[in-house]
Amino acid sequence: MHDQTELEIILALPMFLRLYLLGRAMMLHSRLFTDTASRSIGALNKIHFNTRFVGKTLMTNYPGTVLMIFSVSLWIVAAWGLHVCERYVRDLSSNYMEALWMVSVTFLSIGYGDVVPHTYCGRSICLLTGIMGAGCTVLVVAVVARKLELTRAEKHVHNFMMDSHISKRIKIAAANVLRETWLIYKHTKLSRERDHTRVRMHQRKLLLMQNLMCDVLSEVQGCRGELDSHIRCLEKHVEELREGFKSLMPLLSSTLSTQNSSIRHLLREREVKTEAASVSGGDR
Repeated sequence: MHDQTELEIILALPMFLRLYLLGRAMMLHSRLFTDTASRSIGALNKIHFNTRFVGKTLMTNYPGTVLMIFSVSLWIVAAWGLHVCERYVRDLSSNYMEALWMVSVTFLSIGYGDVVPHTYCGRSICLLTGIMGAGCTVLVVAVVARKLELTRAEKHVHNFMMDSHISKRIKIAAANVLRETWLIYKHTKLSRERDHTRVRMHQRKLLLMQNLMCDVLSEVQGCRGELDSHIRCLEKHVEELREGFKSLMPLLSSTLSTQNSSIRHLLREREVKTEAASVSGGDR
């Protein structure tokens, strides 16, 4: 009897697969996906407006809201399934609130162990919940990383600030090198009594400033190397676009020629039909 009841519970769980109808309803009632212009552009780019495309679009535009709704819905559904699977077991997991607590802990990969499933159905639900929780965690990390990235305008401002900072460091390092060189010359050539302590001190400072100057120049060269790599990448993309346009021109010409020939054929057929209609009308 218990095995039969568990089988009935397992067969009742797939009813939640009908939740995909929510995505279909959103697609059918959305102005963005039902617009004629959007569908025309999608047809030209061979894009099918299905539930998968709707999910990707919503995840791109509203990532936080989509993840929150998905996580809460998964918690509620998994807790209900766990509660149903464990209702014949006299344990804490037979309570819905305890099942909700266990699902949330399993979803977040914490696993305190205070509540455990006893049936194979409940264990399967906990296993699927853990897998979905790991996937949602990865998506949350990706969304947060994308939100923390600098925008294009912020990147331009940051690059400008770094350029001005590097140029200022170069000027300061060059001025310090000239100052220490002048002080060494002053204490060795212009003074009557040479102070070896000061000379050695200024020599050490000169070596330090030279090292700083070399570090700044190496940093500038690294930035120039990155800039050169970006420029080469842009040149490569421009060359690919040029080749694509070159291959596109004969395709466009052949397409236009076929369309012109078909249009001419249709016009000739229409002229023949009109002439035949006029001749038949004159005979009558």
